[in-house]
Amino acid sequence: MLAGPYRFLINAATMLNISKSPFQAEIDAACELIDFLRFNVYFAQEIYADQPLHSPSPIWNYVQHRPLEGFVFAVAPFNFTAIAGNLPTAPAIMGNTVVWKPASSAVYAPYYFMKLLQEAGLPDGVINFVPGSGSDVGNVCLDSPDFNGIHFTGSTPVFQSMWKQIGTNIAEDKYKTYPRIVGETGGKDFVFAHASADVKALATGIVRGAFEYQGQKCSAASRAYIPESLWNPVMAELKAQTGRIKMGDVSDFGNFFNAVIDKGAFKTITEYIDYAAAAKDAEIVIGGGYDDSKGFFIEPTIITTTNPHFKTMEEEIFGPVMTMYCYKDDDYEAALELCDQTSPYSLTGAIFAQDRPAISLALAKLENASGNFYINDKPTGAVVGQQPFGGGRASGTNDKAGSKQNLMRWASVRAIKENFVPPQTFEYPFMDEE
Repeated sequence: MLAGPYRFLINAATMLNISKSPFQAEIDAACELIDFLRFNVYFAQEIYADQPLHSPSPIWNYVQHRPLEGFVFAVAPFNFTAIAGNLPTAPAIMGNTVVWKPASSAVYAPYYFMKLLQEAGLPDGVINFVPGSGSDVGNVCLDSPDFNGIHFTGSTPVFQSMWKQIGTNIAEDKYKTYPRIVGETGGKDFVFAHASADVKALATGIVRGAFEYQGQKCSAASRAYIPESLWNPVMAELKAQTGRIKMGDVSDFGNFFNAVIDKGAFKTITEYIDYAAAAKDAEIVIGGGYDDSKGFFIEPTIITTTNPHFKTMEEEIFGPVMTMYCYKDDDYEAALELCDQTSPYSLTGAIFAQDRPAISLALAKLENASGNFYINDKPTGAVVGQQPFGGGRASGTNDKAGSKQNLMRWASVRAIKENFVPPQTFEYPFMDEE
């Protein structure tokens, strides 16, 4: 149904509600959500097939993958219809009842997806669509004795506050059992270049990684480390590519770049731009303009800094702002260590290099810097069934949406042993011989 009759409806609702271009809406609201639905039932089959290795005669050993003993609270972000749809359906596929709260700024497309589920025959009460403020819906759910899991995508501070509330409720014996806590949160995602990098591929990775969907992705490229030998050619290519970006309303299919989600996001993002404009150790070299007279439009913006710990190198912005830092070619290893230590997040990152030892060193030095790592590609666009998505540190629990690891979090396993010839006496066999 989503691939056919609902496809254009869900795409149009996504374009209108959250300001996505038709291309971004298609790969999100239609394609990725279709993939989640198709792959997750396959992953569920794989999980059910995972049975004990041996049943010695006359015993039958098997495991039952039960739903959790309570409901799952699915809390969705505004920026992906696919994520909004996956958060409730993944637990439901494993047999769970779900309370689904869409983002307050993105109810339109999820509403149509809920209508699709009803039309497809999903019984009432399995997934319960409850729009509302986070505090109004969240406090009721988290304080319920029947709460048994949270499937969350959103900001790090909100997730941490929920975790604290859950911990307090555990200490006060409010729950029947320990809830499952699954969350994917923020990122300060990097593009790292070695001197051997292909300049055009690198610049394209930065432009797409930072500016697709106005940088409103938890995986969006937000900081870049460029060697001194490539700085000028990379900057020239970035200026050439960003100069071709068309910005405007989603109704014009020729626009690559659209408005940000709302007034709050506009204010937050532009405050970072103003901060950089006034700073002595940073410079806005591309973009920096913004206008909210009709829609909330912010130009694709690139900041350069001589301070690797500049504010926009460390803090998540969630908008079309990329900050670049130049390092000396001979300091490659030290710069990798700097990249790893700069951010509390660990979601996505990319290395651009043609030199294999340089790539191997980056893989080792940045082992814990991201949950999804890309070689010679932008750090966005994970595909279900290809790149399981999620990160650690302040970026979440790394339970990998788009894989069976995530589905396993929504099952409670019971091991069952059935003995067809049970013992008839307490004595061990050698005792009978005596």
